[in-house]
Amino acid sequence: MDGSDPDQGASLGDLGEAGVLARVLPLLPPGAGTLLGPGDDAAVVAAPDGRVVVSTDVLAEGPDFRRDWSSGADVGWKAAAQNLADVAAMGAEPTALVVGLAAPPDLPVAWAQDLARGLAEACASTRAAVVGGDLSSAAQVVVAVTVLGDLGGRDPVRRDGARPGDVVALAGTAGRSAAGLALLAEARPGDAPELVALHRRPRPPLECGPRAADAGATAMIDVSDGLLLDLGRVAKASGVTVDLDADTCDALARPLLAAAGGDAGRARRWVLTGGEDHALAACFPPGTALPEGFVAIGDVVPRTAGWPPVLVDGDDPAVGVLGWDHFTPPRP
Repeated sequence: MDGSDPDQGASLGDLGEAGVLARVLPLLPPGAGTLLGPGDDAAVVAAPDGRVVVSTDVLAEGPDFRRDWSSGADVGWKAAAQNLADVAAMGAEPTALVVGLAAPPDLPVAWAQDLARGLAEACASTRAAVVGGDLSSAAQVVVAVTVLGDLGGRDPVRRDGARPGDVVALAGTAGRSAAGLALLAEARPGDAPELVALHRRPRPPLECGPRAADAGATAMIDVSDGLLLDLGRVAKASGVTVDLDADTCDALARPLLAAAGGDAGRARRWVLTGGEDHALAACFPPGTALPEGFVAIGDVVPRTAGWPPVLVDGDDPAVGVLGWDHFTPPRP
């Protein structure tokens, strides 16, 4: 025997469900809160706080990722990261993920194994791990992730608590994933490979969510669909307006200028409307010392009838589409 992998080149259909699971599950180590992992009818996860934070996201091949642009490991990382960010945005720490994979039978088993590796890599810096899930067949690849989190005795940080006078702050990046997506769409990934890498594998500042909660954040959100759209959700839920600082927005856009071909307007649109960086945007009472990782980007002001929920230096940002919508996505 030559020692080569006997399953090299095999598809999901070649091995069947049991065979696929036998090759995928060993790639998913247990997390600190896993009491009973994959292999039974359901998993058992510790819930020390007595409350469980739950969120679900779906990644569908086509609108959410392309296999010619992202590896299975990239898709696994992104699927985990976007869910982990939702838990962090509530001020909680992730404890477990449950993953559903639907795929065509001719999908290579190696792609599914890479998906598992990406999930595990994204969870490695947390207490969380994949504790179970499901397999099914579909015409295209669909990855559905449900994440569980623990508040650690904190109150959840909701979207509806922002008040006039609060400082709006950001942890993480804005616009970089959108810039990376644009470079892929324009067949220019080599122009700024670091931006393409952040599109494929966003790096949400997970540790900043609990920090913000501990510092008294009045509202917080995972910036998954763009600053204007997501902060608009906070503003609407809280009955206020968010006023972003133009100079700060320009500073966030500066690293994107080269990718935008020197077009400052395009770079700023990426910052304001680009999704999938999975930064955390939070509001803090005036005078609060911002926790590590956060920078001030604006203020909360009273709601003004007839004006957009998010302004830039007191004016309509006038960018057209405010962010990502799954049914009417903007062009990159």
